Amino acid sequence: MPQWAPFTAVSGVLTVLLLLLARQSQQLLGDAGGNEPVDPGVGVELTPRMLLANVAVTQGGVIVLVLAAAWYFAIPADALGVGPASTGVPALGLGVAFGVVLWIGNELSTWLADAAGAAYDESLRELLAPASAGGWLILFGAVLPTIAVAEEVLFRAALIGVPAAGFGVSPWLLAAVSSVAFALGHGAQGRVGIVVTGLLGFVLAAGYIRSGSLLVVIVAHYLVNATEFFAHEYLGVGSALAGRG
Repeated sequence: MPQWAPFTAVSGVLTVLLLLLARQSQQLLGDAGGNEPVDPGVGVELTPRMLLANVAVTQGGVIVLVLAAAWYFAIPADALGVGPASTGVPALGLGVAFGVVLWIGNELSTWLADAAGAAYDESLRELLAPASAGGWLILFGAVLPTIAVAEEVLFRAALIGVPAAGFGVSPWLLAAVSSVAFALGHGAQGRVGIVVTGLLGFVLAAGYIRSGSLLVVIVAHYLVNATEFFAHEYLGVGSALAGRG
């Protein structure tokens, strides 16, 4: 029998811990706007390899802990958005289409922010950009997929799907709460970046609720991140539609 309350409690604690870790990382990188340098007395030189390793380990840990809790507390797969009707080629195709639309909308939103004089900090994405071909393969083939899976498993499946299935709470209310947490976890992108990320998180949540598929939002999330890195960091495209970090 599913143990909804213990799983939800574990998910809540994990979310708080992740937000605290994100805050510490933000302080290490500088202030929220990227205007204050790291204290030189710290003596730590951040490299893309270090940052990528940190992200991979942290996000990988999230995946392991959430899935282990789901198994231990007997949470049904369909409550997470996993099942015969929510996987396969149709869900994959929908995820690709959804990701393309999200990326276009994301680029437009950041362009509007820039036009209004409210640009956000892109330094984190620039720091994460590898310096070698092997690094790019790791980024696109391992790190970005891990980020997409971890954040969708936690912020969409665990914080929306499970409470909605187990307690009958409105998924739209849960979407609003989880999107705020999702935005706060990206504080290193500055205030404008938090707003843009929060909106992106809510749209992803809406896609998860409407499709009932975790795979759809994982694919969409990955495409948004991967396309930004490919266009703005790998190709160095500095178009009018400046990318989000």
